[in-house]
Amino acid sequence: MTDQPRLTSRQQQILELVERAIARTGAPPTRAEIAQELGFKSANAAEEHLRALARKGVIELVSGTSRGIRLRSGALRQINASRGLQIDLPIPGLSQLTLPLIGRVAAGSPILAQEHVDQTYTIEGSLFQHKPDYLLKVRGMSMRDAGIMDGDLLAVQATHDARSGQIVVARLGDEVTVKRLRRSGGHIELLPENPDYPVIQVHPGEPFEIEGLAVGLIRNTMLM
Repeated sequence: MTDQPRLTSRQQQILELVERAIARTGAPPTRAEIAQELGFKSANAAEEHLRALARKGVIELVSGTSRGIRLRSGALRQINASRGLQIDLPIPGLSQLTLPLIGRVAAGSPILAQEHVDQTYTIEGSLFQHKPDYLLKVRGMSMRDAGIMDGDLLAVQATHDARSGQIVVARLGDEVTVKRLRRSGGHIELLPENPDYPVIQVHPGEPFEIEGLAVGLIRNTMLM
């Protein structure tokens, strides 16, 4: 049996905070958000704990992004085996979800139409705070600074309602995109998390619909 890394109580708190943030919003927290949540005087204190977790192999830090925190799936299973990720490997006694993986979505057709399903995955259900209905393969790097990379699988809860600030799957005209929703004074914007990409303005009368809410993220390396 592989030895589990020893975490201090504060490190365990931070790890669980990162897990909850990813499960709730689909993205890891910033250092400032960690500091505010746990009462640190500065984001530097959060950074020190994150570096300690990275040294212990529990997380991976990605430089150059404010949300550059990646959970390492193997270490996560060792620390909290009851919540570990299981791919196509049902285990008696654990709550399993069978989720369709959605590839490219044809213009104007329902996102869960059978022709869009590339394959299905069986995943341990308690990995997510909110139950997802499907996985969507991320294309492009417009959400890079939220920790959502090209090729990742976004766990999505099907809904037509979302609050400002949440990461959503939205249909705008014939395109389906993953962006952060912003509502302000009756206006709707879809915000990228990468300065190389423009903000998308949703104009009155333009075909627009929220298709789902990001509730988790599976890095493609977890499936290898």
